[in-house]
Amino acid sequence: MLFDFKLIKSVYEQMPERVKNARKNLGKPLTLSEKILYSHLSVEEKGNKFTRGEDYVNFAPDRVAMQDATAQMALLQFMNAGKTKVAVPSTVHCDHLIQASIGAEKDLADAKQQNNEVYDFLESVSQKYGIGFWKPGAGIIHQVVLENYAFPGGMMIGTDSHTVNAGGLGMIAIGVGGADAVDVMAGMPWELKMPKLIGVKLTGKLSGWVSPKDVILKVAGILTVKGGTGAIVEYFGEGADAMSCTGKGTICNMGAEIGATTSIFGYDQNMSNYLRHTGREDVADLADVVMDHLRSDEEVYENPEKYYDQVIEINLSEMQPYINGPFTPDLAHSLSEFGKAVKENNYPQKLEVGLIGSCTNSSYEDLSRAASLAKQAKDKNLKVKAEFVVTPGSELVRYTTERDGILKEFEEIGGVIMANACGPCIGQWKRHTEDPTRKNSIITSFNRNFAKRNDGNPNTHGFVASPELVTALAIAGDLCFNPMTDTLINEDGVEVRLDEPKGLEFPPNGFDMKDSGYLAPGTDGSAIAINVNESSERLQLLAPFQAWDGKDWTGLNLLIKAKGKCTTDHISMAGPWLRYRGHLDNISNNMLIGAVNYFNGETNSIFNPVNGKYEEVPVTARDLKASGLGSVVVGDENYGEGSSREHAAMEPRHLGVKVVIVRSFARIHETNLKKQGVLGLTFANKADYDKIQEKDKFDVTGLTNFAPGKPLKLIVTHEDGSKDTIVANHTYNDVQIEWFKAGSALNLIRIQNAK
Repeated sequence: MLFDFKLIKSVYEQMPERVKNARKNLGKPLTLSEKILYSHLSVEEKGNKFTRGEDYVNFAPDRVAMQDATAQMALLQFMNAGKTKVAVPSTVHCDHLIQASIGAEKDLADAKQQNNEVYDFLESVSQKYGIGFWKPGAGIIHQVVLENYAFPGGMMIGTDSHTVNAGGLGMIAIGVGGADAVDVMAGMPWELKMPKLIGVKLTGKLSGWVSPKDVILKVAGILTVKGGTGAIVEYFGEGADAMSCTGKGTICNMGAEIGATTSIFGYDQNMSNYLRHTGREDVADLADVVMDHLRSDEEVYENPEKYYDQVIEINLSEMQPYINGPFTPDLAHSLSEFGKAVKENNYPQKLEVGLIGSCTNSSYEDLSRAASLAKQAKDKNLKVKAEFVVTPGSELVRYTTERDGILKEFEEIGGVIMANACGPCIGQWKRHTEDPTRKNSIITSFNRNFAKRNDGNPNTHGFVASPELVTALAIAGDLCFNPMTDTLINEDGVEVRLDEPKGLEFPPNGFDMKDSGYLAPGTDGSAIAINVNESSERLQLLAPFQAWDGKDWTGLNLLIKAKGKCTTDHISMAGPWLRYRGHLDNISNNMLIGAVNYFNGETNSIFNPVNGKYEEVPVTARDLKASGLGSVVVGDENYGEGSSREHAAMEPRHLGVKVVIVRSFARIHETNLKKQGVLGLTFANKADYDKIQEKDKFDVTGLTNFAPGKPLKLIVTHEDGSKDTIVANHTYNDVQIEWFKAGSALNLIRIQNAK
């Protein structure tokens, strides 16, 4: 489907001159990332030169995408921005609220009934403000964007961390919180620190059992969950050009798991082919003309170490498959080493469920390669030993794979086809098990595998691999099975081996579908009224947060000192809590309930200074707020990694948290805290984290002279009366300090629009 052709044409018409000017201003050849970034500077920034990793820059993205769970809060905020229509093309995609349980048809019907109030709200707001609306069942946001909206050389933001998926089609696509989306939809510049650049040179060619998923699993092992923070990862080389467009999308998608701002590939013939196969021949024709501007300059490719801040080289011809996990996506094991790791670490060897699909791996190529193994299992008389679940990424892929008999191959070995939605990947999985807390193993082709992520069970060991490897292991039912070397005993007692998977990049008869599920926005929404029932448990209109009172803060209480990994899943869980994403007060009852309390090693059990008891985190926060007492959250490294959900910042703000001080932040979460008026700080001396005691009180000094680059101080008073002075760094610039003073970025927008 072809959308926004005039916008795309305009980008390509202006790009040559903008790239030429950027090359002149920087005085050097340009990487692809620099070409796109400097082509999307907001008006007042044009002609400037910026330092990577230091300078904040204002950009003008081409479009905004929102999924239904995050769109609720984003649109509730936009309704308060004083605008009558979005300033750039924007879309809402209903993919997160559909729970996978029995199968696509029944699950989708149940979701429409259970979430009717939310869907009606999102549809009516979309119609009122000129936003495209993709109905439940249409597909997962990132797959739908890749098929319809992404274009080489463009720039978009999306209220989901895996927005970066569009990098597979040569687009700078960045995951953000809803407040950032409001900025762009309101026609304001969008701010980002100029990213550093990591170059990944791919040589050789993929073959056999190795897939694009294995590339990013290997990269995650190299860079870890924080190694890409503040950087764009740019892939190039003969191996990159030989890879399918959707394979590139898979790699970019999981760039979110290394903390990267985004990931991207240069435009090539495979991208052009993908555009043409998905009904965007006109875009491909335009992109082909300006191809030189949609790739890095040749000097960059010839001498990458000179132009990137870090360079990694991977020979695809020498690679083997990878399996990452459990509990973190960067614990990388090559397939040949994985069986040993299973036994040495006492991971449950029996595989209970294999799940394929999701926004990461649900292309026609992915499913056809996995289906070739399912067909082998049937033909070789193998009984599949694990449950098998398939989640198509979009109606375009689902309808086409059903037409071509691919889904039937899965069903004939016992596979269950779920709705075109996120489902088990985000905890929207009604897993049928006799013991929901039992130690067990599952393997997915998804992107994240944090504890409790998929099924709410902290003892579920989640592993991540390619769809074909997941399928092979599901057939075997054994985590230690290596399909490259091992055999299986079939139902006749005969020893058989699985052949290498084979698939097709595109359907031989083209893509097809009967109903895309898309609802175009009306031309005039002025007569549409948005009604939210005051007694609703799902939706709640937002009241502005209070502005800063102009004084230093004194007498703040420690709420929680989080120990170890504390992702946005720990701060604001998904799964069943998704139903409250449009109701700030109700969803705040999940605030930090997954974080581990440093002082007792437990979750959701902290000291309550108001009554001296150990209680749940949200209960304690509400008691402190009701008593007029502000609070402080202390965190460890890479605090807030994972999803872009801004609820993880809005809930602390709503429940009276004034300060979050950590050893280091994940990029999106730090920005979200700033946007909502929470003071996000880092320990100047990371060892000061160890000084924080359970009953501490905090004074924050230096706020009256809050300025960029000038540290603040925390005076920490311990229970015995002794004190520690902790120097706290921050990354606020002048504009972000104004957000803080106004009480939130949205408050500042409202003030500016009222002038």
